[in-house]
Amino acid sequence: MLSHIKPKRLNGLPDALRLELIEERRKRGWSQAELGQRVGLPQMHISGIETGKIVPRYDTLLDLVRVLGRDLLMVPRDLVPAVQALIRDHRRPDRDTGADGGERPLYAADDDEEAEDERR
Repeated sequence: MLSHIKPKRLNGLPDALRLELIEERRKRGWSQAELGQRVGLPQMHISGIETGKIVPRYDTLLDLVRVLGRDLLMVPRDLVPAVQALIRDHRRPDRDTGADGGERPLYAADDDEEAEDERR
C-alpha cells in the first residue's frame, strides 16, 4: 500500500446492521453466549459487536450473518436504491401495488411512500 494512502476504518458497524444482528438473534431465542458458541466467539465478544464497541473482521461478520440465516452482498452504489426497494417490498408483502392499483416502481423513495400513506 502506498504510504500516502491511509486506510479508512469504521469506528463501528452501522447501527442498522447491529440492530438487525440483535433482532435476528432474538428471533431465534438465542442468547449472546449461544450465538457465540455457534460462531466460535466468547459471549463478551458478541456483546461488544452488538453494542458497537468491537468492529468484527469481515470473516467474523460473515460467519455471524450466515449463522443468522442472512448474507452480505456487495452492491454497486448506483443500484442501492433498487436493492433497498426490493428488500422493503419483501418485508411488507401487502404493499406490492401502487396507489392506483398498479405496480410500484423499484426506485420509489421512502418519502414517496409516506406521502402516499398520508393521502389514503
